[in-house]
Amino acid sequence: MPEQFDLSTFEKSMIIREMSYADIHAIMEMQRLCFPGMDPWKEEQLRSHLGVFPQGQLVAELDGTVIGSCSSLLINFDEYDDRHTWDDVTDGGYITNHNPDGYNMYGIEVMVHPEYRRMQVGQRLYEARKELARELNLKSIIIGGRIPNYHKYAEEMSPREYVDSVSRHKIYDPVLTFQLMNGFQLMRINPNYLQDDLASGKYATLMEWNNVDYKPISKRHFKTSLPVRICVVQYLMRAIESFDDLANQVEYFVDVASDAHSDFVVFPEIFTTQLMSFLNEPSPSQAVRKLTEYTPQYIELFTDLAVRYNVNIVGGSHFVKEEDDEIYNIAYLFRRDGSIDKQYKIHITPNERKWWGISAGDSVRVFDTDCGKIAIQICYDIEFPELARIATDMGANIIFTPFCTEDRQGYLRVRYCAQARAVENQIYTVISGTVGNLPQTENMDIQYAQSGIFAPSDFEFARDGIVGETNANLEMVLIGDVDLEILRRQRQNGTVKQLKDRRHDVYRVEYKKD
Repeated sequence: MPEQFDLSTFEKSMIIREMSYADIHAIMEMQRLCFPGMDPWKEEQLRSHLGVFPQGQLVAELDGTVIGSCSSLLINFDEYDDRHTWDDVTDGGYITNHNPDGYNMYGIEVMVHPEYRRMQVGQRLYEARKELARELNLKSIIIGGRIPNYHKYAEEMSPREYVDSVSRHKIYDPVLTFQLMNGFQLMRINPNYLQDDLASGKYATLMEWNNVDYKPISKRHFKTSLPVRICVVQYLMRAIESFDDLANQVEYFVDVASDAHSDFVVFPEIFTTQLMSFLNEPSPSQAVRKLTEYTPQYIELFTDLAVRYNVNIVGGSHFVKEEDDEIYNIAYLFRRDGSIDKQYKIHITPNERKWWGISAGDSVRVFDTDCGKIAIQICYDIEFPELARIATDMGANIIFTPFCTEDRQGYLRVRYCAQARAVENQIYTVISGTVGNLPQTENMDIQYAQSGIFAPSDFEFARDGIVGETNANLEMVLIGDVDLEILRRQRQNGTVKQLKDRRHDVYRVEYKKD
């Protein structure tokens, strides 16, 4: 029976396939049409996608014309911060952070040519992604979705209220509504996700589709981390001619710490006695009183540096004359938000009494910071285990110990005790000391130090319980990372649990200030 029509002339070819290099210019042009006002892909970015993860780059083609595309990479999502941005998760759009062994596919873009919408092109691309996730045995697909209609409601609704209204079908959003209809569930809303997405107010909805067919094939698992970076200054005492000389030396080290993205920079005990080198006062007791006159300049200097360089500073310690006319050895904490706290030295050494007439403080303090609770115990104080135990019970995770010792024996007392406190209390300890000489300054003429960062001794911590240490008697910095989350886990499940296993029925440490 003869056919009236040649059906082949009516057929159309709609396919989803891997992107090729030949598609790049068409995709760049399509993106300009889809997202006016936003920066389009660069050719080198799309070439990087194809070189790094070609399977994850898909296009929709109709009769030989590219009408849609989607891009993705593989990651282990647990390794990324909750408040990550698009740049964070795409490595600036180049996806060179793609992990072939990753558990999660992260979708970074889907677009459909405006002339071909309402043909379920986007849904076909999403289904192709899901099929690839099943094929690769991935746990889930995660996307940071735009909410392009939010700008219409921004004056009357918060992002959360807007997303809630879209989820309940009270408002239509072309992206979020589509994602919800395709089985994605809301995880959270991230601010400042995509800087040029003004229609969404720079917000993005983090969405996830879980692969119910996922079969775990590895013993690998992920644990959270809370890293804190510490820069320890081993400070060279040398003759100077003015306070500005000291300020220049201090700012240099703060700058170094900031460049390394440190959370804390730690200076040594009474390093400001360097100012005595130009005070021309032969009497130690009078020299220390002249030194206290620089307290306002010292505090102003460190407050400014902490804020300007965005780093918390343990400002060593400084001799301060207070209203009772007594002189105290005080360590100041200069936070990067501009706030200040202080810790008095509680145990005064015989030399401090003999030469300078220093008075003792009488309270143990623990300070809140943006990196958790910390304590400061100045030099001799670390040699009294009760103080560290009290600070630990008050919540401290790190004890900073600025110190100043003139010989190896004195230094070793500080070091051994700091390491012991780390083990006894399952905390991190940090010691920062002075080196060099001040030949004409009584009681500060010689220095000995080897600064360090110490951890408890267990499998998850640094070998030998030493995160890092400087060379002895050289001016230098030590930069090391400590992880507060490992500390928390080890206190609960370590090989030994000194805090849990204390015999409160036999002994106790009583803090009389409570």
